Amino acid sequence: MESLLLVITLAVLAGVTFLNGFHDASNAVSSAVRTRALTPRLAIIMVSLFTATGTFLATSLGSTLADRFQSSVPHGPAGLVTVLCGLLAAGTWGLFTWWKGQPSSSTHAMLAGLAGAGLAAAAVGLEHPADAAALLLRQVLLPLVVTSLLAPVLAYALVIPIVWCLRHTPPRKINEAGRSAQAIGAAAVALAHGVQDGQRAVAMTVVTVSAAGLAVPDGSVIWLEVCAALLLGGGVLGGGWRITHTLSTRLVTLDPLRAGAANAVSATLLFVGAFALKLPISSTQAVTAALVGAGINQRHSTVNWATARRILGFWLATPLACALLAGTLMLAASPLLR
Repeated sequence: MESLLLVITLAVLAGVTFLNGFHDASNAVSSAVRTRALTPRLAIIMVSLFTATGTFLATSLGSTLADRFQSSVPHGPAGLVTVLCGLLAAGTWGLFTWWKGQPSSSTHAMLAGLAGAGLAAAAVGLEHPADAAALLLRQVLLPLVVTSLLAPVLAYALVIPIVWCLRHTPPRKINEAGRSAQAIGAAAVALAHGVQDGQRAVAMTVVTVSAAGLAVPDGSVIWLEVCAALLLGGGVLGGGWRITHTLSTRLVTLDPLRAGAANAVSATLLFVGAFALKLPISSTQAVTAALVGAGINQRHSTVNWATARRILGFWLATPLACALLAGTLMLAASPLLR
């Protein structure tokens, strides 16, 4: 029975990882396609390749995240059901937000689901609640607040010296340079997305296997990364354009120069979060917030604030909705665990 539960949980994790790439493809391609820096087909192929490549760049991040997540997951069948409930909640929320065309964090959905299931497990006497609450606070709410505040400020500030340096340059050359920066920025965001979400998928696999009382051999980590890279890259190739439309046309209209600056800021935040802070930074939140910051720094702001408020509402709802859904599933399954 436990072996079957392990297989089911790993299969759901694979599906959620694919959905992650599908859901978050818009992060890297939206502004690049909107400014015609890349064609849609070229953008998707390039972003898919760089996302898959990024999965292999920060193995230490995966091990760090696995250590943090394991403290919120009990061992045995209860642990597997905790992970399964968290994954089901994250996948359901990802499909809902994709259907609504709203950018939301797949990272925070998964972690909030894991924390919600862990708290529900604690409520029925399966786990001490402190670790699950700490996971929700430190790995979800703290990065959400920091990214939402820091990304727009940095994007706004970065535009100022760039515009000043190019103040005597003809607009045609500025747009050409901006589109080149956009192509590079899209690749950087995709690479950083692969680092963050690829290693998180590896960490969740390690947590799942550990919950079943098994150990992942050191030599097999590379194969976990290969699987995560294929699933994420494949999801990006399937690329959902509903969210891309929201980011590129409904939220803000940017010139190539400012769009390139926004991508540079979001990629930097993702890399710093992965390599320096060892935090799961949301690529969706970093990209969206940076686009808004760059959009404010225009002579006539083109930010659609109604859309921005709607997106922020979905960001704030993500941890709550996923934690509640996962907790409800865990409570429903708890009688079977007894």
